[in-house]
Amino acid sequence: MFGYATLVTALATAVSAGTILWDGRFNEMTSSSDLNKWSWGNQVGNYQYYIHGSGAVTKYVNLGPTFKNPADTGSTQGAKITIDNTAKWNSDMWRTELIPQTKAAINQGTVYYHFSIKRSTTNVPSATNEHQICFFESHFTELKYGWVNGESGTSNTNLQWMVGGQSKWKVTLDADVWHNVAYEINFSSNQVTFWHSTGADPLTKTAGPFSGSTSSNGADWHLGVLRLPRSGNDGAGAEDWYFSGVYIESGSLTTSVASPK
Repeated sequence: MFGYATLVTALATAVSAGTILWDGRFNEMTSSSDLNKWSWGNQVGNYQYYIHGSGAVTKYVNLGPTFKNPADTGSTQGAKITIDNTAKWNSDMWRTELIPQTKAAINQGTVYYHFSIKRSTTNVPSATNEHQICFFESHFTELKYGWVNGESGTSNTNLQWMVGGQSKWKVTLDADVWHNVAYEINFSSNQVTFWHSTGADPLTKTAGPFSGSTSSNGADWHLGVLRLPRSGNDGAGAEDWYFSGVYIESGSLTTSVASPK
């Protein structure tokens, strides 16, 4: 018969059993200005920060405890990522993105890319523009929001999970609802699976597995948002996106939103 301590340990193991390969939860950062310490010649910290506009870092990235999912007790703070008409990098696309700075094997075997995402009622994202969110450069898997090229109509308020450009899951992106996500990626068998929950609920397998061209060099996953221009239908004004509980793990999936400490 299980004792109380054994039962608690078993339950904890069931929801938190993975090994963190890369930790992007902002816990070690005092402010977003720490991102400026990184450069190609000085690759320090947990993030590469080079895809952004010409303004100060605080124009595009801000950190604070009010920006995280309150159910994630493993994170001390979250990030508010902003895009606006100054957030342009080598194109007319609006984009602010952070890339993991790591030599860990985040592109091998089976790994889980964790993050939580929401919007608020302030600086609401445009539903008439396509947004590519938390994507790999080959776009084998990603989230999208807004009107996506090829859709009917002029706007779309759904958050969608995509595999190779095809929508596999969607939900209306309501204000102040935290969406907790894990991409389960098997780089060996070239399959991707989507885990999801809201608020404080544990992750559940929601879609997949699907076959995909799971290609990554380990430095091409973009935490943040890229907004495509759309002539005649461009949304006006800045957009705020909130991210929390960002980490990559191997082994067994941690389903608890309270990320490992």
